Amino acid sequence: MMKRLFVQVLLLCCPLLMTAQGNHNLEVGKQLDIFNSVYKNLDLLYVDTLNPEENITAAIKGMLKALDPFTEYYPESESKQLEMMLTGKYAGIGALVKYHLKRKRVVIDEPYEGNPAAEAGLQKGDIILSIDDSVMTDKYTNDVSSRLRGDAGTSFVLKIMRPSTGKEMKLKITRRNIKLPELPFYGMLDDGVGYINFNQFTEGSAREVRRAFVELKKQGATSLVFDLRDNGGGSEMEAVDIVNLWVPKGQLVVENRGKVKQTNRRYETRLEPVDTIMPIAVLVNEHTASASEITSGSLQDLDRAIVVGTRTYGKGLAQIPLDMPYNSNVKITTAHYYIPSGRCIQAFNYKRNGNERVADSLQAVFHTRGGREVKAGGGILPDVVIEKDTLPNIAYYLSGSGIDSTEVAFDYVVDYVACHPSIAPAKEFRLTDADWQEFRQRVIDSGFSYDPVSRKQFDELVKTAKFEGYYEGAREAFDALQAKLKHDVASDLDSHREIIQQMLELDIVSVYYYQRGMIEAGLRFDKQVKEAIRLLKDEAEYKKLLQPKR
Repeated sequence: MMKRLFVQVLLLCCPLLMTAQGNHNLEVGKQLDIFNSVYKNLDLLYVDTLNPEENITAAIKGMLKALDPFTEYYPESESKQLEMMLTGKYAGIGALVKYHLKRKRVVIDEPYEGNPAAEAGLQKGDIILSIDDSVMTDKYTNDVSSRLRGDAGTSFVLKIMRPSTGKEMKLKITRRNIKLPELPFYGMLDDGVGYINFNQFTEGSAREVRRAFVELKKQGATSLVFDLRDNGGGSEMEAVDIVNLWVPKGQLVVENRGKVKQTNRRYETRLEPVDTIMPIAVLVNEHTASASEITSGSLQDLDRAIVVGTRTYGKGLAQIPLDMPYNSNVKITTAHYYIPSGRCIQAFNYKRNGNERVADSLQAVFHTRGGREVKAGGGILPDVVIEKDTLPNIAYYLSGSGIDSTEVAFDYVVDYVACHPSIAPAKEFRLTDADWQEFRQRVIDSGFSYDPVSRKQFDELVKTAKFEGYYEGAREAFDALQAKLKHDVASDLDSHREIIQQMLELDIVSVYYYQRGMIEAGLRFDKQVKEAIRLLKDEAEYKKLLQPKR
C-alpha cells in the first residue's frame, strides 16, 4: 500500500518538477530576448557609437556583482589577471610602485628579492621618469604598473631619478615570470618553537610548507606557529595537502556541496603525515580567508591545533574557472564547502542583503572530533582571541595610509638608506635615540598635520548644533572643546614613539632584507605571536584548550 502511494506521489510530482523547469527555461529565454532587443536598439539609436566589448562586459559584470563578490567575468584583455590569481605568477619586474603625493610622481616602493627590479639595482624612492619612449611623469600608479608588466623575455629601458643623488639613470630591464614566495620567512623562535609564515595557496605551495617544516624539525623544533594571517587563500587541494602534514591519511578535510552533482566533491588526506603529535598554534585574522579557513578550521575541527588571533573573514564558497568564447573566462561560485565537523563557515548572506553578516544568534552549533563546540556561519573563531594592536591615528597618517597623508616617513626611510650602506641583522636592528630625534624634528619642520577622528566628529557635532539652533547658546563650550581637540604633533610623536619607531624600523629593514627580513624583525613585538609561543610552552594549558568545556 505504502509503495503504491509513494509511486502515485512521485508521478504527481514529476510533471510539477518538469513544468517548473520548463517555466524556468522559458523565463531565461524571455529575459535573454529582452536583453538582446535592448542592446540592438541602443546600438541603432543611441546618440553616440557604442563600444560592444566595453558595454557587454559592463552588463555581464553588473549581473555577476548581484550574485556574490567571487563570481567574476574576465574578458580576453583581463585573462592574465585570472591566471595570476590561480597560479600566483605574472610577468613583470617584481616591484611595488606607489604615487608620491608631494613629488606628484610614481616611485618605486618595494623591489622583491631575487627579481629583475632588485637585480637591476632599483631602490625604494626611485622616481620613474619614462618607460622606453613613453613619459611617465604625468601618469598614476595603475598606468605605470601596467606598462612595467608585459610578456616574459621582453626588455625595456627604464629612466629613473634617484632623490638621494639627484642623478638620472637609464636601466635596461628584462621582464620575467614573477612568482612571489609562498613562504617569505620561516625559522626558529624561542626554546624549540618553529615559525612558518605562509601567504598564498598556489600550485606547489604545500611542498614548500612540507620542506620548511621538515627543516625546522631538523633544527630542533618541538612545536610550531603556523601563521595564516592576511592569507586570502587559493587552491583547495593545496590546503588539503598542508593539513595532511599533521593529520593521518584518509581524513576528511573539506567537502564541496553544490546544486550540480558534478561539483560535489570530498577532499581527504592522501599521504602519510610528517608529524601527528607536535603542538601547533595557527595564527589567523580578519583577512584569513578561503583555503586558509579550510586549513585553520580543519585543524581546529580535528583537534590537531589551537587557533589564535581574531575571527577570520568567513568565505565558505568554492569557485571553478570556465573557458568562455573568444578567449574570455568566468569564475563561478558552484558550491559551499564544509569542514570536518560538518559546518560551513560562510559569514555573509549575499542573497538577502548584499553582504549581510550572519548574526551570532543564528549560527548553528557543531562539535570537533573531541567534542568541543564550534559554530557555523561566522568564519573561524579562534580558541584564544588576541586582538592586534591598533595603529594610532598619527602613525596611520605618517605611514601614508590616510587620504591626506604626506610622505614624510617614506622620505625619511629613503634618506636613511642613502646614508647607511648596511645595517645590523633584521631581528637586531634598532634606530638610535639620535635617529629618532632627527625623524621627530623632520616631521615637525615639515608642517605635518593630520586629521584626528575626534576633530571630524566635532565638526559633525557643530553642523548638527547649528542645524538644530543651539550652537550660538553653547558657543563658549564649543570653542573650549575645539581648543582641547587641537593636536600637538610633537607631543603626539612622543606619546606614540614606540609604535612609530617600530613602523620606521620595519620599513628600513625591508629595504635591506626584503619581506623575509621585515617579517623576522616584526616578530619581536608581535603580541599574537608571543601569546602563541606562551601557549605552546604551557603543555597543560595547550591540552586544556583542546578539551571540551565542562
